[in-house]
Amino acid sequence: MTTKKNRVLSGMRPTGKLHIGHYFGALQNWVRLQNDPAYECFYFIADWHALTSDYADSSAVAQNTIEIVTDYLAAGLDPQKSVIFQQSLVPEHAELHLLLGMVTPLGWLERVPTYKEAFENVTNKDLHTYGFLGYPGLQTADIVMYSEPGAPLFVPVGEDQVSHVELSREIVRKFNFHFGLQISPDLFQGGRDAPIVRLLLEIEGIIGIKSPADWDAISREPGRTNLETHIREHVRKAGIDNFLSSLPASLREYFDVSGLSEPEAMLTQTPRIPGLDGRKMSKSYGNAITLSESDADIRGKTKVMVTDPARKRRSDPGNPDVCPVYDWHKLFSSPETLAWAAEGCRSAGIGCIECKAKMADHLIEWIAPIRERRVQYEKNPARVLEVIDTGSKRARDVAKVTMERVREAVFGWQKKRAEIKNS
Repeated sequence: MTTKKNRVLSGMRPTGKLHIGHYFGALQNWVRLQNDPAYECFYFIADWHALTSDYADSSAVAQNTIEIVTDYLAAGLDPQKSVIFQQSLVPEHAELHLLLGMVTPLGWLERVPTYKEAFENVTNKDLHTYGFLGYPGLQTADIVMYSEPGAPLFVPVGEDQVSHVELSREIVRKFNFHFGLQISPDLFQGGRDAPIVRLLLEIEGIIGIKSPADWDAISREPGRTNLETHIREHVRKAGIDNFLSSLPASLREYFDVSGLSEPEAMLTQTPRIPGLDGRKMSKSYGNAITLSESDADIRGKTKVMVTDPARKRRSDPGNPDVCPVYDWHKLFSSPETLAWAAEGCRSAGIGCIECKAKMADHLIEWIAPIRERRVQYEKNPARVLEVIDTGSKRARDVAKVTMERVREAVFGWQKKRAEIKNS
């Protein structure tokens, strides 16, 4: 018996060239996962997501997509080990988004913290659009499109993103509540000895069903429908996977799952990566070092990095634990240099300019092989397009299988056609 691999799904919006924050925050872990034989990895460029906030000017999306895939490859993602694809080349994502939207309560979307924060902080864009509100639904579709019955589905995230995955789980539960769980009529047959009686004993006190006066009534309407409604409500709250795993095999056989698998958050520990100005590293802040940065630009940008604000003069001792430069030393420097920087800072034995220069030396040494690989792909953009197209075809092959399962769960056309054919 072959054990199914765990599946991993993650992606980035095409905002342009990636920086070292992207590498240590995501790419480093993606490469590790693709090299682990226990995982089957899907990494994509979320070009539709770019339109949810930047619809007014989409002229840069195509080139930015190429830039990001180039950085994916330069950072070590291997199209032979991972499926690297473009969201909009897999139209099934849009179809699944549509179907999930049919059951997603409006209030769930309006209460998303990042939705509220965006309205408070983004003043130069009109975000009062259906696309921006429905972002979590599309995000859920992106993830669960690559679910497979019997195979765990993981989304690598930091602690601040766990709530996004939890909302996706809630949306999937809501979908499966309506479409994903088929209950066999045999569950209700047999009067007092019907399997439903044993099921009620398993979950008694949770759904609150009392013993009926007429046991045969449980197989007739409205008794059967009422019982099924209670069961489905319990399943919605507990989740299909949790519900089924809690049942003995003799009861599980009365349930068939043809919906979607709930994704799980894979917590990823990432180092602190402050920007050049001490704030969170972001291209929009202009405080980042890209993976394609030249040696001269690296030295020029790091030379003006902020340091310990208490160290105003060369002779003042500093505290490396509050210095962004020292945070970067932890990423790029050798243990010997790290000790030299910490001791020199605390004793004022070295100046900040000297400390920055040494860190820049190690950063340049670290980034060189990534940059060299990137240059090779920059010279051959057709190769990058080939990776995108090939990966997108592979992703779509998986998506088509998922959507066949989803369409049947929603509409039951295969079952209906078979009934008509055999009648």
